[in-house]
Amino acid sequence: MYKVLLVDDERMILEGISQVVDWGKAGTRLVGTARNGIEAYDQIQASPPDFVISDISMPGLDGIGLVARTTEHFPDVRFILLSGYKDFDYACRAMQYGVKHYLLKPCNERQIHEALTELGQEREEQDERKQFVNRMKLDFQRMLPHVKEHFLKEFISYKTYGSRDIAFYERLFSLELQDKQVRMLLLRVEESHEPEHLFALQNIAADLMDDVLLGTTMQGQLLIVLESGDDTSRLMKQIEAVRATFRRFYKLEVTIAVSESDSMQHSRGMYRETLHCMNHRFYTGEGSLITKEDLAAEEPREMADLELDEEKFGLLIKAGNTEEVAQEVDRLFGILSRMKLEISVTRSYVLQLYAAMIRICPEEERAAFTSRMVVLAEQKTLACLKSFVQEAAGRMTAIYYKSNVSRQSSTVDKMITIIEQNYRKSDLSLNGVAGQMLYMNSDYLGKIFKKVTGENFSHYVNRYRIERAAEHIRETGDVKVFELAEWFGFGGNAQYFSQVFKKWAGMTPSEYIKSQERG
Repeated sequence: MYKVLLVDDERMILEGISQVVDWGKAGTRLVGTARNGIEAYDQIQASPPDFVISDISMPGLDGIGLVARTTEHFPDVRFILLSGYKDFDYACRAMQYGVKHYLLKPCNERQIHEALTELGQEREEQDERKQFVNRMKLDFQRMLPHVKEHFLKEFISYKTYGSRDIAFYERLFSLELQDKQVRMLLLRVEESHEPEHLFALQNIAADLMDDVLLGTTMQGQLLIVLESGDDTSRLMKQIEAVRATFRRFYKLEVTIAVSESDSMQHSRGMYRETLHCMNHRFYTGEGSLITKEDLAAEEPREMADLELDEEKFGLLIKAGNTEEVAQEVDRLFGILSRMKLEISVTRSYVLQLYAAMIRICPEEERAAFTSRMVVLAEQKTLACLKSFVQEAAGRMTAIYYKSNVSRQSSTVDKMITIIEQNYRKSDLSLNGVAGQMLYMNSDYLGKIFKKVTGENFSHYVNRYRIERAAEHIRETGDVKVFELAEWFGFGGNAQYFSQVFKKWAGMTPSEYIKSQERG
């Protein structure tokens, strides 16, 4: 029910109206009475009613004065004015304060009831209008972010938007756009992610960055427009804070491209600039911050240092030399990183390098390496390409290393067998074994023999001869030194035999013979 305050300086009228009006039937409740305007206003201040029924002629503060003062501070309070015939023209002055209801004295219960009912209907209509407007405002506030996103997307995508359109949206969004210098930020969430991640990223940016004006998603990336300030270092710190916060919550990297400062009218150019910068992430890598300064210079570049020696690279892999292969890959990709060629050119060069690896790949592994060329083409950055090629080259080098070790071990086994069968011959040598028995390069045989056994060929032969000589001494007892030199491949050179024997056993052959006799 609506609350009513009754004001009249005549006690009989005040009591009469209070008693004869069926307040409940009119949807109201009488909450107080006052004998003059001053007393009435005090009550209004203490507890504002919905409606006031007031006489117009009262001492101290008349009805018009009460209306004026109340309307100034309590604009929702509505009045019904009571006036005599002679005061009616005076009462019409209250129209300037929105008063619509006047009753001439004497008035009856029905007239007051009708006036209260009309005020109640007016209040209901007013409340409905307020509720409608509030709902519209709430709906607009809910839609405003989407409208802003749509405006920015449309403004960048179509040339039909101009300064007049900006002025309209400035009023709609309560923003200043035309007279401000702005920057554009393009933010890309790396790896697989959900649309909600871009929404979260936009909220983080709005919280941590100064003067964010607009934002939208463009081709799966977040685009933000913010007012451009003079403190570039502060901007970069805020961008780093956004990336770090997002990474902490979602464990995902964000690559950010930043445009130069310009006016909103040139937003399409700024957007193209951020796309160009974002494309440069191929060289800077995922999770980087890219500005115009990071872009490659446009002058032609020499490619002389980029010539691929496929034969050399293939030999390193076939030799099973993991360390040198890794160094060569580092060198080649270091050149690509410094040159920053067109991305398509860089990609073609890497594919050429991988194709060269496939050509030297063992037959049984070739299908597996060839099928992964599709995966190579899907790599998004130079760092990813390098990692892929390094892993592939490492695997292929390991395959050759294992094959080489197996093959070398087999060759060395043959050489050891030859030694065991021919150690008594004084002319047994590496050159003889290589040229006359195995038909292989003597230098190569010497290297693999030492690699597998840990000893030079000649050292191994002499040690084997001494071991057999010592074994003979232990089995037969007393024997002549010159005979041992003759029997065990030293061509009867007893002095040289004694020197080699002492080096191996720590004593001369004669001393060794005596030690065996004592033992």
